[in-house]
Amino acid sequence: MGQRREILPVLAQDIRQAVEKMDIDFEKLQEIRIRAGSPLMVVYQGVEYFVSRQGQIMTTMDQAVIVKPKDVKETMERISNYSMYAFEEELKQGFITIRGGHRIGVAGKTVMERDRVKNLRYISFINIRLAHQLIGCGDQVLPYLLNGDSIYHTLIISPPRCGKTTLLRDLIRQLSNGTAERRGINVGVVDERSELGACYQGKPQNDLGYRTDILDCCPKREGMMMLVRSMSPKVIAVDEIGFKEDVEALEYVMNCGVKILATVHGRSMEEIRKKPILGRLVREKFFQRYVLLSAGEAGRVEAIFDERGTYLTHCCSEK
Repeated sequence: MGQRREILPVLAQDIRQAVEKMDIDFEKLQEIRIRAGSPLMVVYQGVEYFVSRQGQIMTTMDQAVIVKPKDVKETMERISNYSMYAFEEELKQGFITIRGGHRIGVAGKTVMERDRVKNLRYISFINIRLAHQLIGCGDQVLPYLLNGDSIYHTLIISPPRCGKTTLLRDLIRQLSNGTAERRGINVGVVDERSELGACYQGKPQNDLGYRTDILDCCPKREGMMMLVRSMSPKVIAVDEIGFKEDVEALEYVMNCGVKILATVHGRSMEEIRKKPILGRLVREKFFQRYVLLSAGEAGRVEAIFDERGTYLTHCCSEK
């Protein structure tokens, strides 16, 4: 019921009335899409639906609620507690994080200053991505990543919406807290899009463990360098690497003796090898473990490989 209590109050009245009538498990609701002049839509258990005024979720838009500009305006006012000015810095990133760790993505007219986004105006598009944390989803995976008191350099490979961030969160938590048999270690997290820790007013809404230090809304390259210099992490975790700057920072961190736990979009080992920037690290065996998530079933681990691309195991886990 936590998801329901946290999300409904930020929705405009007409949208809220439709959403609260939906006969669904809110813990499995992933997104609410609010676009001015377009049908109200949700992503539920990985499937996109339209929503009627009676709360029915449908695959056709015939009876769907049509979002009005005033609905978008009212929703943004509720999200910001009627003070958009207080969220100017967050809006430059294109999203606001609310209590519970839910991320509100926004789009509209950008205001530029010196080739940088200064602000967003005429917001007409809202994507509410509900935060989900599944404690224990990394139980089957972690033993294959451990290397004594630390871990192997690990890359989680997954198509979009297939559970890589959920898995990464739980691995961070387990490494940080440790167990009666295994000591916990310091983990540094660069949370560029505020999805891993989902910090709200500086406090993470997701449990990433009590030996974890988080740089929220920080670019990955700068964040990795900062953590190495200031927080003495044994592991640095980052989500969705891919840019040249990310890869250069990964090399720096690895050469400093800090282990890497990262994710990347992809559907196979072969696809990752062919990536023009990241592929070199794969070919030169910088990573020692690869966790491949299934494209067909969110949260299922298809296989784990070593640095040579050799299968270590075929296994399954639920998101």
